[in-house]
Amino acid sequence: MSLKDQALAVRENAYAPYSRFKVGAAIRSENGVVYTGCNVENVAYPEGTCAEAGAVAAMVAAGETRLSEVFVIADAPLPVSPCGGCRQKLSEFGAGDVAVTMANLDGVERTMTLAELMPGAFSETHLENT
Repeated sequence: MSLKDQALAVRENAYAPYSRFKVGAAIRSENGVVYTGCNVENVAYPEGTCAEAGAVAAMVAAGETRLSEVFVIADAPLPVSPCGGCRQKLSEFGAGDVAVTMANLDGVERTMTLAELMPGAFSETHLENT
């Protein structure tokens, strides 16, 4: 099953009773294993979890810390982009040249690198003097 197919399938499991905006994400680790996540809303809105964050958490829980590819899909007029917080999370575990494909259900896709999505990302080099 492709990264796209897995993101599309997990999107169906999203818990989005408030926004009805279901998002699915699939990431491939450097070891080739695919981890998926879907958004999980909460009535206390800021307490929800993004699909990308769920996929990253699944990868880390499995003992992996490097990703090599990302696919995100939602039912939107344009391909859905990871939020700022998820861009930072993805940057923590992926190099700047990692491809992030953003898609909608109509088949429109856009691929950018993590560096393009998160120029000037905060990283461990910012903490070298602490």
